[in-house]
Amino acid sequence: MNGTPRLRSAFPSTPGSAQQGGTTRRVGSPSNGSSGGVHRSSPLPSIPQVQSSISSTPTSVPLIPITLVDAPTQRMYTAAVYGLLIVWRFYDWWTLVEAETTSLPLFGKWFLIDCAFLYGVPMLRIPWLEWSDSTAAVACLVHQVLNWMLMFRIPLPIEGWLMFFMKSIFDKEMSISENSVRPASILHNASLIMGRQIINILPEGSVTMNPDQFSFCIGDGHPSIAIPLRFNQTRPQHIELLRVDFDTNVNETITLTKKEMKKPLVVEEGVTIINYITKKPGLYRLQKVVDRSKSEVLRRMSDTLVLACPKGRVKSSASNKCIGDLSDLTMEIEGTPPLKVVYSRTANADKSVHHFQSIQPENFESPLLGNTRSGTLVVAGNQDVSWGRSQKISVPLNESMIPSGRWLYSIDEIHDAMGNVANFSSGADDGEHHYPKGVHLEQDFTVHERPVARLVNCDSRTPLKVPTGRATQLPVQYMTRGRTPDETSHTITWKFTPLDSLTKSGDHGDDYIEESYLAKTAHNIPTIRQPGLYTLTSVKSQFCEGEVKEPASCLLLNPPEPQLSISSENINDKCAGKPIGLLVDLDLIGTPPFVVRYDVITGSGTKSEIVNVKGVRQQLELKPRDAGHFKYRFTSIDDDVYKAHTLGGSEYVLEQDVKPPASASLRKSPENIDACIEEPVELHVDLFGERPFSLEYELVHNGKRERFKKANIETDFFTIKTNPLLAGGEYSLALTSVQDKTGCKIFLNSDVKFNVRRQRPKASFGLLDGKFKTIEVEGQSVQLPLRLTGRPPYTVSYRNLDDSPDRILTKTAKLANDYILADRRGKYEIVDVSDDKCPGTVNQQASTFEIDWIARPQIKVADTSVLTSAGDRWVKREVCEGDIDGTPPYAVKYQQRHKPESGSGSIINKEFEAALGLATISMETSKAGKYEYRFSEISDALYDHDSKKHTPLILEQKVNRKPSAHFIKPGQSYKYCKEDLAGDEVIPIRLEGVPPFSLEVEIKHQSSARPETVKFANIETHQYDFKIPHSKLSLGIHQVSVRKVRDSRGCQQKTEYGAPHVQVQVYDVPTIHPQESRTDYCVGERISYSLSGQPPFEIFYTFNGVSRKAKSQSTTFRRIAEKPGNFTITGVSDKASECKARTNISKLIHQMPSVRISKGREMEIDIHEGGHADLVFEFTGTPPFEFTYTRSTNVRKGQRSQVLETRRDVSDEFSKTVVSSLEGTYEVVAIKDRYCSFSTQGGEGGGKGHKLLQF
Repeated sequence: MNGTPRLRSAFPSTPGSAQQGGTTRRVGSPSNGSSGGVHRSSPLPSIPQVQSSISSTPTSVPLIPITLVDAPTQRMYTAAVYGLLIVWRFYDWWTLVEAETTSLPLFGKWFLIDCAFLYGVPMLRIPWLEWSDSTAAVACLVHQVLNWMLMFRIPLPIEGWLMFFMKSIFDKEMSISENSVRPASILHNASLIMGRQIINILPEGSVTMNPDQFSFCIGDGHPSIAIPLRFNQTRPQHIELLRVDFDTNVNETITLTKKEMKKPLVVEEGVTIINYITKKPGLYRLQKVVDRSKSEVLRRMSDTLVLACPKGRVKSSASNKCIGDLSDLTMEIEGTPPLKVVYSRTANADKSVHHFQSIQPENFESPLLGNTRSGTLVVAGNQDVSWGRSQKISVPLNESMIPSGRWLYSIDEIHDAMGNVANFSSGADDGEHHYPKGVHLEQDFTVHERPVARLVNCDSRTPLKVPTGRATQLPVQYMTRGRTPDETSHTITWKFTPLDSLTKSGDHGDDYIEESYLAKTAHNIPTIRQPGLYTLTSVKSQFCEGEVKEPASCLLLNPPEPQLSISSENINDKCAGKPIGLLVDLDLIGTPPFVVRYDVITGSGTKSEIVNVKGVRQQLELKPRDAGHFKYRFTSIDDDVYKAHTLGGSEYVLEQDVKPPASASLRKSPENIDACIEEPVELHVDLFGERPFSLEYELVHNGKRERFKKANIETDFFTIKTNPLLAGGEYSLALTSVQDKTGCKIFLNSDVKFNVRRQRPKASFGLLDGKFKTIEVEGQSVQLPLRLTGRPPYTVSYRNLDDSPDRILTKTAKLANDYILADRRGKYEIVDVSDDKCPGTVNQQASTFEIDWIARPQIKVADTSVLTSAGDRWVKREVCEGDIDGTPPYAVKYQQRHKPESGSGSIINKEFEAALGLATISMETSKAGKYEYRFSEISDALYDHDSKKHTPLILEQKVNRKPSAHFIKPGQSYKYCKEDLAGDEVIPIRLEGVPPFSLEVEIKHQSSARPETVKFANIETHQYDFKIPHSKLSLGIHQVSVRKVRDSRGCQQKTEYGAPHVQVQVYDVPTIHPQESRTDYCVGERISYSLSGQPPFEIFYTFNGVSRKAKSQSTTFRRIAEKPGNFTITGVSDKASECKARTNISKLIHQMPSVRISKGREMEIDIHEGGHADLVFEFTGTPPFEFTYTRSTNVRKGQRSQVLETRRDVSDEFSKTVVSSLEGTYEVVAIKDRYCSFSTQGGEGGGKGHKLLQF
């Protein structure tokens, strides 16, 4: 099979099933003139197989060899097993539905089966069934959800359909004969009501052409049509049709052949249709119809039009338009007027549908204009039917095309006068002729935006100024909305007139030059050079003429180059009469603003300076501070048009020897001066002039002024140092005058203000708990509080007077309430303090602070009355296992060692905390044995444990084992019937401990919340036979457990909740009661009984003298009556108590009544108007009988029968005759006798089924 050629779409070959070995068969064309055949080529030599060092993985080979069972068969068996599991699963669900219960065991069963199947199938390694573990887990989860919904009867969306399906397979019930029967076969017994009688009244025949008034047309896609001829209650022998041609008005008589009338279509009983096939347009009419009896059939006169199918096209035009243009579109449509065309217009993504109605030529007349769609369209004497021919009409369409983008006009539908629709869209309705939409039915346009151009930053008030001979860009701004790549290219046209050719009003004259520029992108701008007036005249894109907006004119000017002329005069000192600077006048020509550059040349070098001039004149003052020879050279000038215009010549050079007057100034401090009280202040002064200098200054404070003078200062720098400032507040130091070698005294106006602090920083220790002393844990760091005044940060110097008093320690504090961290005991003293700038003082009354240590903790036994000393340890009296000694929890770290009576011991480390100096610990008594408590470590809130300073404290105590009592057979249930209650039940109990024992047993009834207690004392043996007193027992389940046991050592043990116990069940005799009090039943009814006791039950009964036994798993026993007879319950027993109760409950089952009409057969009778027929009914059962029958419409093909009337009648005999003259189908739907009833419809008795009747 693998040699068979496969299509590419074929399924792949089964993995692992390819043939191994053998010769290769090749199918090919015949060679050497031989006829087609199979050529066998010799097998190729085998390739030597290299023995791999790594063995192949066996997981790829199926567990069952494919040579034994091939892969498809293995998959088929697996699918069959899975299908059987599904059937089994739904069978279990159906048993739960019938029992109206749920089942956790069934859910567990299917959980195991599904997981075993889903995880087991991949282990077989069957090809295509080797899913992963994750897939198996997901499938197992899905199956468990289904199992949970089925086994716990969670409603499913398809439960109704599922129950219907399951009923059809598993719907069986147990009958009285203990046979499994289907209730439907008993409840829906078709033999009880049999027969049907049909009465027909023969009608009159007729024929109609096109009864549904369909519209027809013939076109390219529909070359022929079928005109229906409907015949009612007749069979035609001869048919003649009349056809009138639309183009020639010629009549044509058409006679149908026997072949065309051979196979009429039967629509319903008595109604047939013959379809006449035609390929010619025209007006068609029935002319003559004769039936088989040679009689002419009644014709219902009407004309049928067969038109040419409408069609159309769109006349194409230019595909590129500009926004605002008209569409200029023409639609040519062809058909029988009046016509209607539906077209769609799509502008970008916005689609709209429009239509034109009543499209017809001028002076057009047609009977179709009056909407005449039935009857005759041509009256006698007028054979003109030219109005039905197809005509071609042009429909112009001119619409303003806004917005821009892609536009599409498309013809979607064309309707003709008879309603024929040629639909060219994709959503054609039923009855419409759908045609594919061709190119001739659509016209698309691309609507482009019109470009806009204007000038920016240039108009009549703002000309464009450019240096002479230099080119610049014409500032054109090109804009268009919705710009696309093919629309960015454009052409700009402008007029140019030179300046000397402009008119007096500044406009273009007749002698102008027209220029244009082709821009490839929107950012390309034309370049201009000649001065004159430029005016934009037009802008055009690739497809559209644009609009030129204002400003559209720009004047290009070449301003003159900038020029500078300078004049200067000396600035002389009024005291010495020597020059101290120059006053320079600048006169400029050009376009403001200007930038003038000049160089200052001195003996120390050259320095460049810049002067910004907003107008055409400015005065420049040059006053150097240092003495010497100064040379000023003006190098270049800029205006608004020309840049870096060079200046040359001696007229742009100024020279002067300068001797400035003396001056002095205080150096500015980078921050405000903050002085300390009782400390001097230093200020620095810069001096200018010829040495030596004489300086005068004054110091002002609190309204008082103090003057100072310093003479013979030989340097250009001087430092003023004040006396120590003893008062705090604001001070002002001002320079008043300075005098140099020239002898001219110059008054100064330079001063500086500064603040002097009013206090010195201070330091002292703060209080801890109101004292300058603290007692702390040994070795712990202590924070000694500081109290500081001044401005942080502070520097505090201190020492420990008791530990190295000569060692001075330093603390840098950032807070006024900081602390010193100390970890040694002794007295600490503050030596010195300073803040960020000023030295301070120490408060001697709070300059020391003392630190001392707290004593370490100890542990010892507090109460020795219950303890005895034994060398290095204490021994406490013995206790019983579980006794509590002490009040936990409390303090200290200790070790608890336990040595049991047998086995290895254990060591547990524990700890506690004590709130007071006396602590009590809880001694361990949960397990028997010898306990030793070693208190090895002690620490308190202040000290950690120090093994060198602590001696362990040891306590010992013995704990005795508790006695125990348990049932020899725990969990066993002791049961008996209430009627057989005699003697005492014996329950053996085993005791452990030291006898004698005292025992307390608890007996609790399931319905009582309070148990009863029985006590026994002086039990000398280790096994005790417990007998339950009858006074403690009653009906139901009793739980017996040991509550308490005590031995001779005084140790006792109480049993906790959930301890081993036994049950004593006292059963009552089971009972059975009928759920209905009546004794008469009908075949098919269910007889139900209620059972009391514990299921499962066994029910003993007799039916028609035969004894039978049945089982019931629930408290309801139900059987369906499959045949008549006497049904008697004789006894019942349940499984739990094995007690049997005797009873005698009898029920009588009656046979169902039956009825037959027309001898139980279907009989059809034809009568004429006024005739009648007899309806004969025959009964079986117990009189009197009451029956119901209906008259329905006779069944027609394709139609449902409807009930016309329902009648009831009574008969005391076994037959009855009813006379009827009405047409219809007569059948019985319900029958009653004295005891039972049966109905095939909903009615008395609750629908189809049975009911016992009482008369």
